[in-house]
Amino acid sequence: MNRLSLVTATDVQQQLADAVRERRKRMKLSRRLLAERSTVPEATIKKFETSGQISLRQFILLWQCVDQLERLAALGKPVAASPRSIEEVLGQ
Repeated sequence: MNRLSLVTATDVQQQLADAVRERRKRMKLSRRLLAERSTVPEATIKKFETSGQISLRQFILLWQCVDQLERLAALGKPVAASPRSIEEVLGQ
């Protein structure tokens, strides 16, 4: 079943690009230095930060340089279902 959402895939791509850019700047890393550390070409990093376009593999390589891979891996873990009634909350 598809869920309705006001967030688009493009929105998420740009939010992830913004997150990498913000972390890169907070760590005082230039694109060039991040490229050296991640093996992702500097031109690809620039394109990603401006357009959100990048391969998943390259995104993971960038992410591991600016944040913990465990946080990214946690996105794939199942989420516990929220209770749908007060009875479910109370365990009845």
